[in-house]
Amino acid sequence: MPPPPLAPRHWPTWLGIGVLALLARLPWPLQRACGTAMGQVLRVAVGSRRRIAERNIALCFPELDDAARAALLRRHFAALGIGVFEFTRAWWGSIEPLRRGLRVEGLEHLQQARAAGRGVIVVSGHFTTLEVCGRLMCDHLPLAGMYRPHAEPAMEWAVKRGRLRYAAAMFTKSELRPVVKHLKQGGLLWYAPDQDPSRGDAVYVPFFGRSAHSLTSTHQLARLSGAAVVAFGHERRTDGGYTLRLSPVFDGFPSDDATADTARIMAAIEAMARRAPEQYLWIHRRFKRQPDGLSPYA
Repeated sequence: MPPPPLAPRHWPTWLGIGVLALLARLPWPLQRACGTAMGQVLRVAVGSRRRIAERNIALCFPELDDAARAALLRRHFAALGIGVFEFTRAWWGSIEPLRRGLRVEGLEHLQQARAAGRGVIVVSGHFTTLEVCGRLMCDHLPLAGMYRPHAEPAMEWAVKRGRLRYAAAMFTKSELRPVVKHLKQGGLLWYAPDQDPSRGDAVYVPFFGRSAHSLTSTHQLARLSGAAVVAFGHERRTDGGYTLRLSPVFDGFPSDDATADTARIMAAIEAMARRAPEQYLWIHRRFKRQPDGLSPYA
């Protein structure tokens, strides 16, 4: 890695990073309690994001009544608060306490694909557990990651260095050639393609029964590299442990139809979200682009 950016304009960011690194070292039970409380503060303090989450939950769970949606919203913000501490612990702390009670399912599916000499795209979604469960999976697999760089150089440097403590490699979303090379060489790539993209090839496919503007990148990467694709679900259980779950290899993927393949990927991520709905990132405007041009968040 290049040296860290240390100019005075970056000092406030480094101060914030230092605080987060200290929080990463608090005892895990205290972090969970603080995270739950922080989440409820955020639910009140960040009104714009709360309204987005409320709208998403109403769109995706029309079968729930108002009380059930409000309860899900509260659980979601508690999960967000805990997720803050999980992220800091994954980057800069110890995850030894989180390994206790860990359940890992489906490793054999990925191992079979690797035994055939193929790289594997490990598809996940944007969940509050994304970072810590990725780190936990790196105990079992040499995962590389694909990510969007931070705009602030000091945060980008610190987070990337933290991730490289456990990931085999980290690629930005613009590094297509290195990613394809990594997969062609039999590497594993952990990737979450479920947010509404601002650029890149995208199509409208169903997600929770609604049209969602979705990247075709999983189809494109598999086509260019010959890699297999598996879905990677993960969740924080009510008993405090974590479950990591790999699906069988997607059969017949990629096909000749990028839209159909993208719909399969989104259906897999929807299934993950239905297993642990409070842990999906509902504060993202997933449906902001619609075929008719009308945003449901207006």
